[in-house]
Amino acid sequence: MIIAIDGPAASGKSSTARAVARRLGFRHLDSGAFYRALTHAALRAGIPADAWPNLSTRDLDALRVHARHYDRTLRLFAGDEDITGQIRSPEVNAHVSLMARVPAVRDWLLARLREAAAGGNLVADGRDMGTVVFPDAALKVFLVARPEVRARRRLAEVGVHEPDADTLAAEAQRLLERDRIDSERPVAPLRRAHDAVVVDTSDLSFDEQVDRIVGLARERMGAGGGGGAGVDGVRK
Repeated sequence: MIIAIDGPAASGKSSTARAVARRLGFRHLDSGAFYRALTHAALRAGIPADAWPNLSTRDLDALRVHARHYDRTLRLFAGDEDITGQIRSPEVNAHVSLMARVPAVRDWLLARLREAAAGGNLVADGRDMGTVVFPDAALKVFLVARPEVRARRRLAEVGVHEPDADTLAAEAQRLLERDRIDSERPVAPLRRAHDAVVVDTSDLSFDEQVDRIVGLARERMGAGGGGGAGVDGVRK
């Protein structure tokens, strides 16, 4: 079973997907981490952002970004260095949308995401998991939340837990602009699959939103009646 969780920036995709995967005994695939890893590697290599649109798949290969599975999660590497803890810096946040719009990146990444999903029993999150990468996923979820809620979440990620009104409004505006860019980009745009279940997390606790998706997965698994690993990670 593959579960695809999509949504805009700071809608809670990655943390929710990780918790859902843990509850179900599935693996977690954070597609955004690949974009971030490429962004981090390109910045560290000194490649100017205005040159990124001309990057080729060979250029991307030269960055030596790859993933390894550890305890049902993926960790990102550049060469032999584990860069998982470095890919959510403010500098990467400011540039990752530019990397996501590079035409060669989608071709480079698509095969790697599908390779990472080999064997199924996976929860994948991103912006086009249900529309492009895994269009046949058994369950597709599209997470949304009000801009101010998303802004609080994003600021909390960088240690700002009690933002003032101006800081909160500025961050919300940045996220809305990110939404616009992600939705209008020609390469892998943010889209809701027509058969995705929309889950608004604005007024849900974290446990509540995880419970809702786990419940949907169990319903789909029961309706499918297939073999393989069940929703609690037990072979049927």
